[in-house]
Amino acid sequence: MRFSPFIAAVLPCLMASAQSPTPAQAESLVKRAVGYAKTHGIEKLIQQTNQGNGVFHVGSGGEMYLFVYDQAGICKAIGFNSVELVGKNRIGLKDPDGKMIIQEMLSVAKNKGKGWVDYKYPDPVTGKVLMKTSYVELHEGLIFGCGIYKR
Repeated sequence: MRFSPFIAAVLPCLMASAQSPTPAQAESLVKRAVGYAKTHGIEKLIQQTNQGNGVFHVGSGGEMYLFVYDQAGICKAIGFNSVELVGKNRIGLKDPDGKMIIQEMLSVAKNKGKGWVDYKYPDPVTGKVLMKTSYVELHEGLIFGCGIYKR
């Protein structure tokens, strides 16, 4: 079978966009995590997020992962191969435009209970800075969130 140059150029882009996580999937992951915390407790959720083979840990193969912060901006859990962030205060984290990412997430979650925050963040696979949006939700004083890149 022979493909035209147009199809050969466009097909990989279409396949990539078809595989990109959606806002609904990000929100669903957070809601599943909140449900898990209600059933099994916060400590079990944190363990299952930070642990390499845990329920909410995606390793290095996925861009959609759970993160949990306390209201001081300390990372309690991250479901990606970035466990060095656990226990770190990230309240001062800024995007390239100076937007205070964690402060904005905390503000949305505390004031509205849940919502979306847009910011720029490096893609862990390519290293390029891209627009990202994260769904955040307040539960038992912690901010649960999941972000996706806007492609």
